[in-house]
Amino acid sequence: MLDANIKQQLKTYLQMLRHPIELVASLDNSEAAGQIEQLLNEIKDCSDKVNIRLDGAHAMRPSFSVAKAGEEGRVRFAGLPMGHEFTSLLLGLLHVGGHPPKLDAEVIEQIKNLQAPEGGAHFETFISLSCHNCPDVVQALNTISALNPGFSHTMVDGALFQQLVEERKIMAVPTTFRDGASFGNGRMLMEEILSKLDTGAKEKDAAKLNAKGEFDVLIVGGGPAGAAAAIYAARKGVKTGVVTERFGGQVLDTLGIENFISVKETEGPKLVAALEQHVKEYDIDVMNLQRVKAMNKSGSLIELDLENGAKLTSKTVILSTGARWREMNVPGEQEYRNKGVAYCPHCDGPLFKGKRTAVIGGGNSGVEAAIDLAGIVKHVTLFEFDTKLKADAVLQKKLYSLPNVTVIMNALTTEVTGDGSKVNGLKYKDRATDEIKTVELEGIFVQIGLLPNTDWLKGTLELSKHGEVVVGSHGETSMEGVFAAGDCTTAPYKQIIIAMGEGANAALGAFDHLIRQ
Repeated sequence: MLDANIKQQLKTYLQMLRHPIELVASLDNSEAAGQIEQLLNEIKDCSDKVNIRLDGAHAMRPSFSVAKAGEEGRVRFAGLPMGHEFTSLLLGLLHVGGHPPKLDAEVIEQIKNLQAPEGGAHFETFISLSCHNCPDVVQALNTISALNPGFSHTMVDGALFQQLVEERKIMAVPTTFRDGASFGNGRMLMEEILSKLDTGAKEKDAAKLNAKGEFDVLIVGGGPAGAAAAIYAARKGVKTGVVTERFGGQVLDTLGIENFISVKETEGPKLVAALEQHVKEYDIDVMNLQRVKAMNKSGSLIELDLENGAKLTSKTVILSTGARWREMNVPGEQEYRNKGVAYCPHCDGPLFKGKRTAVIGGGNSGVEAAIDLAGIVKHVTLFEFDTKLKADAVLQKKLYSLPNVTVIMNALTTEVTGDGSKVNGLKYKDRATDEIKTVELEGIFVQIGLLPNTDWLKGTLELSKHGEVVVGSHGETSMEGVFAAGDCTTAPYKQIIIAMGEGANAALGAFDHLIRQ
């Protein structure tokens, strides 16, 4: 199950256990149960502080809990936590075993002070092992459960518990339930989860932000452009802050990256982790999970109004708000979002195993999505608006070699259809004949490009007809003291490496503006 190198690393990590832990398995006769038993035995062999029991009576089989010896397990894995979830398992072992999580002391105290209802609160997070966003939710809820006895959490591998997935009508991961009721869909960080559990968190957060004082450079957005801007600004010795909805931005949703110069191959979350670590090397105030709703000039300063009621001020601002997935904007899309309409084939693809799916878009993203899905689903139909695909030739060659892929050109998607609870088809117009046709399917993956996150800037700055912030050679915008960089701007190419360069350029432009005032 675990190779020699992984076992050696595991032995090293498990030396951090402060007290004994017990792994209690509830198994059945499935192949997965045998793999879980093998994994638990290999973990036990790595530390004398680990004990295993195979007499668990939990209803979810196969599964196992991680518990402090003599206590009831509050951290459970229903499935085999390998792939992206192996780190979740390792952290679960350590935190239940008394090793403190890498969180600020005030966050740990906030978790311990959370009030659970009588009888406790139980969370379930449905995941796929190929999802790179799922571990953030799993690890956060596992940590809360390890630190606070009023909470418990179960990771559920959706591919292994297909019947439960069907019953809960889950068509996107991660999907989280609290005591059987919907709690959240998509990636959630610890701060976001705590804000939902701690009723007074919003007011306390706003008060902290209001007390920040005046910045020299304040960056809105924490993607590659924002991270680069922050590092370049901080290196100039000026007071620098980053306010962002989620550090990493769109890159967190990018799996394979093969064109980042000097790095042959990496994944989005790994690159974001490296960016975050680099930012932490400098005196940069990162204000995560914060949405800016308005910007205005107040004398020589620029004011940013946040949705939680806080207000931040700065001498200069750099906008790096990035972009989001473009939607089809057809009837049924919003109604069936996360009920068959999806935007991340890597995360949600495994939920459509053996089913019929569609991919909308014939660029690199769309063709790559179709290729990935073809190895999982029964059939993929790719729809392209134009009369030819726009993807690279090597990708097209691979696509056309797959026996379970159909490509339909010159097609305009007109409607997503469903039975009220999930998708059952897609209607499109043949642009050559104007005939409306229907394809029966269970899943639709939309891959038609990006839209800049600039809606909140309309009427404040000059925007292009596509909603992009118009910038000059130094990243300057139509408002004095405000600069912009990355995918939210009129820069013609939306690439990670270009966004980083533009972020550095905007920071230098902002610094030049500061020293001339």
